Amino acid sequence: MAAAERRQHLVETAIRLFTDGSYRGTTTAEIARAAGVSEPILYRHFASKRELYLAGLEHVWAKTREAWERKLDEASDACAGVEAIAKEHISVRSPKLQLAELWVQALSEASEDAELRRHLRRHMREVHDFVADLVRRGQADGAIAAERDADAEAWIMLAGGILGMVGRRVGLLDDKDLSAIRAARLSWLRG
Repeated sequence: MAAAERRQHLVETAIRLFTDGSYRGTTTAEIARAAGVSEPILYRHFASKRELYLAGLEHVWAKTREAWERKLDEASDACAGVEAIAKEHISVRSPKLQLAELWVQALSEASEDAELRRHLRRHMREVHDFVADLVRRGQADGAIAAERDADAEAWIMLAGGILGMVGRRVGLLDDKDLSAIRAARLSWLRG
């Protein structure tokens, strides 16, 4: 396997193990074994488990953003795009779900890891800015109420993703609950 392909394989394997388990509970030995390589090979590509985790976070965001941009291109307007993104089928392997899962795990580790905290802050700001720009685009098109604060709405949407992940993890929210939350938010956005 070429170095770039092996690195990609390690990232995808790590994402699967992190989202099936946890950042703290997953070892580099487990990741290497699941990827079919030795730990020294893993460390040729990533200096630490944290570096591999952060690469996974960026990989999942890139895939999520690509899927969201595709949904937006297919939508009749920005609000319909938001709705399509929100309704997107979620499976345990979907980038959208993996993104929320990795965020929840990173949040639990960030208080003890300054580098992870800095990266997560920058990363979540990037996702926020993407969503806020989407809201502003919807406002310019007249599909989203002009009086909505785009930055606040973007933070609420990110918080909703985290809430959905926590709700699924602990059995607090089911699909009916999440659909009702989504419908209320979309109604609010439209004005």
